[in-house]
Amino acid sequence: MAGMREIKQRIKSVREIRQVTKAMKLISAAKLKKARQQLEQTLPFFDKVKATIADILLHSGDIQNIFFDVRNEKEGKKKGYIVLTGDKGLAGGYNSNIFKLAESRIAGDTSATLFVAGLVGKGYFNRKGYNVYKKFDYPVQNPSVYRAREMAEIVLELFKKGEIDEVYLVYTHMISAIKLEPKVLKLLPLELEALREDLKNVEIIDEGLVYEPSPQAVFDVLIPKYLKGIIYGALVEAFTSEQSARMTAMDNATSSADEMLQKLSLYYNRARQAAITQEISEIVGGASALQ
Repeated sequence: MAGMREIKQRIKSVREIRQVTKAMKLISAAKLKKARQQLEQTLPFFDKVKATIADILLHSGDIQNIFFDVRNEKEGKKKGYIVLTGDKGLAGGYNSNIFKLAESRIAGDTSATLFVAGLVGKGYFNRKGYNVYKKFDYPVQNPSVYRAREMAEIVLELFKKGEIDEVYLVYTHMISAIKLEPKVLKLLPLELEALREDLKNVEIIDEGLVYEPSPQAVFDVLIPKYLKGIIYGALVEAFTSEQSARMTAMDNATSSADEMLQKLSLYYNRARQAAITQEISEIVGGASALQ
């Protein structure tokens, strides 16, 4: 058993760590509440955009638009992955789960381009030697529509130029406060059947609306907004998931620190009792020797 001094020093260290983990838990809880409110406030706008897209798809013929260009005739199609990770660690398996899912989808595709948001993910994929797009340098803290628009514009520009043929979004979907699921969503090209299926439950706008100058022209304006909305929603959800994961991790760490403090206190009391017993024995032994 370690001596009293070593145990006392260990107790002091654990208490200091516990203070940090408890503070981080409270901070994450506050950020989680704010992120949830942010998501709820922005959903109505993007639901309206979805409804407009659904109305066009249901009341128009086949849409001829670059955003529906599947490029089936092209060999060796280049894929791009927007990967949303955290800016900080200490969030349990949040970042590692995203890394595993992204790497499983890339599966050795050296031509794949990674658009990584978040300092943790950028450092990880750079160390692994992946093709990380250098100009795509965005944090995930405090997501904003402006940031989502910039991210969408970069990817859209590369898609229009033909430098990327398919774009996927890798982020964490928050099912509940304790259940987080890494998810892959295809952004480009848009697939008509999948889009209709996704929007079948959306409330449709009045059928009498006429789109000027044409549904195709409306799509040119609407689709970038739709993609911006998806990316923004994913940013908010990923940020919310990160805070939830960190809050859970710090709560577990605080509980573990409490358990460790109890054990260390028990060890300290035992060591103290042993030291007292030894001192008494030495006193009794010395008194006996004098007699």
